[in-house]
Amino acid sequence: MTRPSRPRAQRFEGAIAGVGTTSGVRLVVGRWHTSPLGSFADVMVATASGHRLLLAPSDEVASFVGATYHFDEVRVEPCEARLSTAGWRVRSDSLDLDLAVGGRTLLGTALRAVPPRLAGSPAWSTLTDPVARVVLRGVRTRGSAGSGRREYYGALDHHAVLAVSASLDGVDLGGLAPVSPPPDFGFSSTPARPSVTTVVSTVVLPR
Repeated sequence: MTRPSRPRAQRFEGAIAGVGTTSGVRLVVGRWHTSPLGSFADVMVATASGHRLLLAPSDEVASFVGATYHFDEVRVEPCEARLSTAGWRVRSDSLDLDLAVGGRTLLGTALRAVPPRLAGSPAWSTLTDPVARVVLRGVRTRGSAGSGRREYYGALDHHAVLAVSASLDGVDLGGLAPVSPPPDFGFSSTPARPSVTTVVSTVVLPR
């Protein structure tokens, strides 16, 4: 029996947290409640030296994310991102990360004015990409991903991150800092200001 082919457009709904630390380590956490891979969390880490690490909860997630972005190292290990009273609590074998999340930003207020169905569409991401390039350094809402894929980011909301507590492989990462320089995982970065963005990511596979 022939295995059904995967649909070309893969839609991921959730939120992305992007933070920098005073150690120079930058972290991007994906907390996905709806996706073709089920509900999961993954973490992309860029060290001060530029080493790019992916923490993924399964081989399937590691394979998909690793084919879409660029990493020097991939670790498959239990990984979870849960909401806490202060914000986010992220845990894996390698990483302990707590984020204090603040109120909605002005950008978030503007994003909320767009109907969610429109804001999450690839057509809207195509329209907003030139604006994002100018307003938010390093941020793109559409572009070429790895393995011949195309990706579209539709932002629905935006909140500031106020504080971070983190350790990687048992080493404390210091306090909160901008996500700068942008981590080189793919064509786009999170905003330089530490934040949580509610997002729809659509990855279009090649034919």
